[in-house]
Order: sequence, then structure tokens, then C-alpha cells
Amino acid sequence: MSLVLEVEHTKQWLAQVIIELNFCPFAKKEFVNQTIHYHLSAEKQLKSALVELLAQCHYLQDNAAIETSLLIYQDGFRDFNRFLDLVDYANDVVVENGFEGIFQIATFHPEYCFADANYDDASNFTNRSPYPTLHLIREQSMERVLSVYKNPEAIPDNNIALAEKKGADFFKHLLMNIKNSG
Repeated sequence: MSLVLEVEHTKQWLAQVIIELNFCPFAKKEFVNQTIHYHLSAEKQLKSALVELLAQCHYLQDNAAIETSLLIYQDGFRDFNRFLDLVDYANDVVVENGFEGIFQIATFHPEYCFADANYDDASNFTNRSPYPTLHLIREQSMERVLSVYKNPEAIPDNNIALAEKKGADFFKHLLMNIKNSG
């Protein structure tokens, strides 16, 4: 599989799910402006993945024109529980290295399952992606857009309601088509 294919699949997912269904009302601007950095990771081990995450924090810090970064794991962290371990340690790395309040991490995974949900619940598809992905978000930018967005606290509930209306099969089919493209 080409290294570029995972990035293309991720861009398709952003366009067809996150933006088209408005799961993140702020994503379209960054997508259109091409201010999203896509970092394809070949890391499979926790320690080296955390070193890479820290490097991405520094990359964002040094490149103000880039708004956000997606760390896309090509083959690593396919097991959701192992991915959750990565997320826990990644949040610790952000804090321990002085990036707390500067960056926050959002998470996406092909097998994402909310703690209070059944695996096949449509609500899980609000965070299901073609590949395990860590999304580094600039907190200052998020605060700025949330301050002008009406009822931002309703976004997760609205997303879940839309996902349930569309149904799990809709998302399964969409993600399968994305992964089979290219």
C-alpha cells in the first residue's frame, strides 16, 4: 500500500464524513485552506510513537501557518485498547513537555467505541476513521472559534443524533468505500 493512500483515505473521510455531515463545524475552513498537516506514521511501538507525537507538537509550534495536525498510523495501534493506551500516554506527554493549554488531542480509530455504547452503535461513527489517528488541535484556535459558535456544547449530541439517524450501516458502507478506493 502506498504511503500516500492512507493520507488520501483520511482526506476523503474528512470530506465525506467530518465536513459533509458537519461533525466538526470548524474543519471545513482548515480543509479548504489546506492548513491541516497530515503526518503518516509507520510507528507501531508506544515509545517511538510518543517521540513522534512530541515532534509533531514542536512542528506545530514552529509552523504557525499550519492550524492542526493529524497523526495517521499506517499499521500501528490497530487494536483499540492499545490505541487507548497510546492516547493516555500521549496526553501525559503533552502535559509533561509543557504543551498543556497549547494543544489538545482528539482521537479517531476504525474501531472507536464510546465507553457507554455497544460496539455496533451508530454513535461510535462520530469518531471512527479509516486509520488510527491522533488529532493535535491548537487550544487557542479552538477557544476562538467556540466563542463565536452558537451552542458549541450541543455539537456532540447533534453528531450522535445525526449518526443514529443515518445508521451504522450507512457509515460502515461509507468507510468501506473509502478504504477500497485508490
